[in-house]
Amino acid sequence: MAKSFKYVILGGGVSAGYAAREFAKQGLKPGELAIISKEAVAPYERPALSKAYLFPESPARLPGFHVCVGSGGERLLPEWYKEKGIELILSTEIVKADLAAKSLISAAGETFNYQILIIATGSTVIRLTDFGTQGADAKNIFYLREVDDADKLYETIKAKPNAKALVVGGGYIGLELSAVLRLNNLDVTMVYPEPWCMPRLFTAGLAAFYEGYYKNKGVNIIKGTVVVGFTSNSNGEVKEVKLKDGRVLEADIVVVGVGGRPQTALFKGQVEEEKGGIKTDSFFKTSVPDVYAVGDVATFPLKLYSELRRVEHVDHSRKSAEQAVKAIKAAEEGKTVEEYDYLPYFYSRSFDLSWQFYGDNVGDTVLFGDNNPESPKPKFGSYWIKDGKVVGAFLENGTPEENKAIAKVARVQPPAQDLDQLAKEGLSFASKI
Repeated sequence: MAKSFKYVILGGGVSAGYAAREFAKQGLKPGELAIISKEAVAPYERPALSKAYLFPESPARLPGFHVCVGSGGERLLPEWYKEKGIELILSTEIVKADLAAKSLISAAGETFNYQILIIATGSTVIRLTDFGTQGADAKNIFYLREVDDADKLYETIKAKPNAKALVVGGGYIGLELSAVLRLNNLDVTMVYPEPWCMPRLFTAGLAAFYEGYYKNKGVNIIKGTVVVGFTSNSNGEVKEVKLKDGRVLEADIVVVGVGGRPQTALFKGQVEEEKGGIKTDSFFKTSVPDVYAVGDVATFPLKLYSELRRVEHVDHSRKSAEQAVKAIKAAEEGKTVEEYDYLPYFYSRSFDLSWQFYGDNVGDTVLFGDNNPESPKPKFGSYWIKDGKVVGAFLENGTPEENKAIAKVARVQPPAQDLDQLAKEGLSFASKI
């Protein structure tokens, strides 16, 4: 027997939870909406997994970080969905999507029909086994994407006090996990091929601070080489890590954070794609009628820069989901909504650090403030200047007001001709805008 719904959200991550809340706000009849997720739990705030979930003292646990608590909203417990008449179809993997027939088929052979589909399938982690890395299927090599992954990693950390941990990758996950593994008193080494950490965002000047700070916290950093293989002990547990430069490191725990891929395979050949994602308009409508795509999988018009872009970040996952639902409900009433006008926003927290970035990281850069890793209270930032205008702004250790000020700079794009003057003014430049 097929189940039929007016609306189906495929995927049970951050976007799904925020879309569900928006549907409830806009008015929803019981039984109209279903969320289909291969995870066994209701939508939750995924960023918690690389931070508070792994804390040695009072770690975060569900139901504590179900959506929409990450943006200061009400926490949507599984009961909330029941109260609203929203069907949560969990532990269900969809293996076939027929967009023309408006149907989805699960691994167990169930059919789900819909009138309107929101694709919120998010990303999947890139695994070292994808590259055929020797020995990458050893035990105690972890990836972090879902609560299950975090549970297994947490259990292993607890079972191996003072273990040697190796983190593969120097991006978001690499930096956040290295910090939290150190908090658990493990011996931590980070390995990444780039000349500095977070190369997609950080300048050399910004990265120098974080690398210095991490070294002071006891994290060993190895740059400019990659992992080419692993050896394991008689129990099949990882024992050593081989690097391309010839070094061999001992490791009891390995955590890999080398990026993700948008999960679009179900829709190949059925919907227009661009830049690795599903192409949408400003309302997250795809090339197929009644099909929307949000979050990591959507390649959408970034109005501020007049270009199509795909953004992998929790902030966009939340906002794109809300925008799609508003557009769906408005269309039903013959109304329109404003175009999505997104200001790119990224943030991270680790150790005692907390940074925010807004805008675009292109053009010339100006570093300002105190970025000495030895400082008791470092506070610094960077501006990006393109065509004589400030297009991006980064700040470590900002107050809420200061973070608002740098966001405004990135949105308004004020002129800045004299870079030396801009460096001197630093944060005060943003406060004047």
